[in-house]
Amino acid sequence: AVQLVESGGDSVETGDALRLSCSVSSRTYSSSRLIMGWFRQAPGKLREGVAVIDSDGVTAYADSVKDRFTISKDTSKDILYLQMNSLKPEDTATYYCAADPFLALTPAQALNSRFDFGYWGQGTQVTVSA
Repeated sequence: AVQLVESGGDSVETGDALRLSCSVSSRTYSSSRLIMGWFRQAPGKLREGVAVIDSDGVTAYADSVKDRFTISKDTSKDILYLQMNSLKPEDTATYYCAADPFLALTPAQALNSRFDFGYWGQGTQVTVSA
């Protein structure tokens, strides 16, 4: 099993920056071998992929966040990050961390495959005011 705990969500203003963290714990899998991602869900909308990083550090981003968000992981600390810059009101959502040790997809494919991730955190709220 893999336990994921997100933190860092906050209420900010347009143009602000925020960094989300996802703490990873597992007795079975090293965080370095997991494909991991950030997804978000706004009220009344489907959960969508934001950014994914695989075990080799290859990344993929949703077009809406490309050049503003950066996903990274510190495997020595077992933490996944999402650095969010130039935040917009449309970035308002609950952000979820997801992981899977077996997902045989490229990061770009995994971005659109939320149902294939086996482990999820509880989410952290990000609110961006105009």
